[in-house]
Amino acid sequence: MVDITNKSTTLRMATAQAIVKVSKSDTITAIKEDRVPKGNVFAMSKAAGLLGVKRTPDLLPDCHPLPIEFTGVEYEIEGLEIKILFTVKTIYKTGVEVEAMHGASIVALNMYDMLKPIDKGIEIHHIKLLNKKGGKSDFIDTYRKDLTASVVVCSDTIAAGHKMDKAGKIIIKKLENYDIGISEYVIIPDEKEIIAEKVRSYQEQGIDMVIFTGGTGLSERDVTPEALIPLLDRRIPGIEETIRNYGQQRMPFAMLSRSIAGTVDNTLILALPGSTNGARESMDALFPAILHSFRVLKGIRHD
Repeated sequence: MVDITNKSTTLRMATAQAIVKVSKSDTITAIKEDRVPKGNVFAMSKAAGLLGVKRTPDLLPDCHPLPIEFTGVEYEIEGLEIKILFTVKTIYKTGVEVEAMHGASIVALNMYDMLKPIDKGIEIHHIKLLNKKGGKSDFIDTYRKDLTASVVVCSDTIAAGHKMDKAGKIIIKKLENYDIGISEYVIIPDEKEIIAEKVRSYQEQGIDMVIFTGGTGLSERDVTPEALIPLLDRRIPGIEETIRNYGQQRMPFAMLSRSIAGTVDNTLILALPGSTNGARESMDALFPAILHSFRVLKGIRHD
């Protein structure tokens, strides 16, 4: 199965269709008048679809078991065709497109089974996904494509050459995945004055985003938050909460992180953990949704 442990939980929706075509108008009349010998076609087929969608991961080996939090079945009759519209919703890490298509298929098969005693010419066709929502791909086109970022590694050890930087390079790779230009990548010691000077310099240059990694722990030399907070015009608690919540779901020590987020004028400032996993998980938690902040800073509505 595909690894989805790095994904964030979001609202996912999908609607699929299937079309059942009968061979005579008498079949449609029997359905409408509830005269089909096996029972009410619409009600029983809906029940079959509800049962079927829950069994999707039992039948398709690559499908993840997930909570089905809403299922809706609608029917539209057009001539000799019955269009089935099957909608599935969940709040989870992966989408429900296959579940919706499976549900529509089961509804169609149950209708076939119920109608075959009175109509030998029934066909099932046009099973397909109509639409889906949720996940990162829905929002990717709303982000600016001209953003610039600077990445600052705060570490006495790395600055002294005693250790190689990994966290900063992970951050750079994630930024490049979203076509964000890297203005500077620099390693500095854990010194408040140097950290503050970097912020002032980047803000004056008009850099959109400055990401610090390191110095957010509890040791005596972890001073990144203390250096940054006095410079921030506004804190962004939601970003900070997202970083810690995402990390806490993966390891218990994430609650000790003092990651911060805020703005200096229109420059976004982030202070992320200095550990390799901490930096990676923080970037996974925030991107690409955090890029919407640059549209909001320009006064564009959330919707």
